Amino acid sequence: GRARPSHSEPRGRDGHAEEEEEEMEGWHQLYPGHIPTSPLQKALLAAGSAVMALYDPYRHDMVAVLGETTGCLALPNLRDKMKNHPEGYRILQERPRIRLSTLDMARLQGLPDGSLGREYARFLEDNKVSPDTRMPPKFVDNEELAYVIQRYREVHDLMHTLLGMPTNMLGEVVVKWFEAIQTGLPMCVLGAAFGPVRLSSRKLQVLATELVPWAIRSGLNASCVLNVYYEQRWEQPVESLREELGIFPPP
Repeated sequence: GRARPSHSEPRGRDGHAEEEEEEMEGWHQLYPGHIPTSPLQKALLAAGSAVMALYDPYRHDMVAVLGETTGCLALPNLRDKMKNHPEGYRILQERPRIRLSTLDMARLQGLPDGSLGREYARFLEDNKVSPDTRMPPKFVDNEELAYVIQRYREVHDLMHTLLGMPTNMLGEVVVKWFEAIQTGLPMCVLGAAFGPVRLSSRKLQVLATELVPWAIRSGLNASCVLNVYYEQRWEQPVESLREELGIFPPP
């Protein structure tokens, strides 16, 4: 292996450089796909992804990078909320995933109308979306927090289902307002603040007078949406789950 200086040897500039090199070598993969990055690299990634996400909100890869590189304060807070809640704690322990490989779509489609499972399946069908399109985390330097943001992404379509919002720009902005209040993730705040610039004046009026006030009130009133083991609630009526969480009926 590489020869190392003994403790008795003087450590000048070369010794300091070796310490830095060893520190860099200490950045190892914490989970599959993890890319260790320095604070400066994270700042550059955050700035670049923010510009791209604002230019094209449907660049889900850029939105994902923005969420990971700016969530350093919000993610630990969300993790702590989950740890302090019995259902949230169980989710953190069991690490369930919402993917086509873990969903029994035929069963969900056979559930009664109005149930969470049936309405979620209907949402996926009607909007031609799949939970498998959610990007895996790469830049979160903590394995547990990486799961938290993964879970947030995988329940995003369930937020659309609970809020009764489609995947068009208006629906995404409303969901982002709700998620911004709920999670505190800067990515959600940015999407909520700048998403409306692409809307028509008529949609802006509906957004400002009805939908955003409702999303904010619901976000403030609702308990943490990451503390619901959705996979075990498929039979529950959407209205019942809204009431349990504290989400007001859509306007």
